[in-house]
Amino acid sequence: MILSVIIILAVVLLDQLTKYFSVLCLSGIPTFTVIENVLNFTYVENRGAAFGMLADNRAVFMIISSVGIVALFVWLAISKPKSAWMRVGISFVIGGGIGNMIDRIGRGFVVDMIDCRFIDFYVFNVADSFVCIGCGMIILALIVEMIAEQKQKNKEKTVGENNDD
Repeated sequence: MILSVIIILAVVLLDQLTKYFSVLCLSGIPTFTVIENVLNFTYVENRGAAFGMLADNRAVFMIISSVGIVALFVWLAISKPKSAWMRVGISFVIGGGIGNMIDRIGRGFVVDMIDCRFIDFYVFNVADSFVCIGCGMIILALIVEMIAEQKQKNKEKTVGENNDD
């Protein structure tokens, strides 16, 4: 559990540092090109949920995010998943959620800055990245767990059939 808390704190720190420097260096300029037509840094004040959707419902997002963060943390602490991928994935989601929650509470909006032009995608931030990567890790861990359980059932079934002979 200590490692999970360290990961969560590291994600929050990295997210908040990138947002701090984005506000300091990017606000007031249209965009900063890193690689032409691939990656830019563009300062955006996101007042909605994911990708700016439903911008007029800040209180709803704060409540849902808070409940989700607390629920994931309690589940992580109580269930103590055996899979490292699951533990790290959950920690990433919690850390990203906390990072964006800090913005919503402190600024009234979430600072976004990563602008991937090669895929024509929304501007996002480090916290969003960790939430997405964490969700992917959780899904992968669940798939691996389901495959392992199915293999175990098949093995037990085969052993049981061989004992019937």
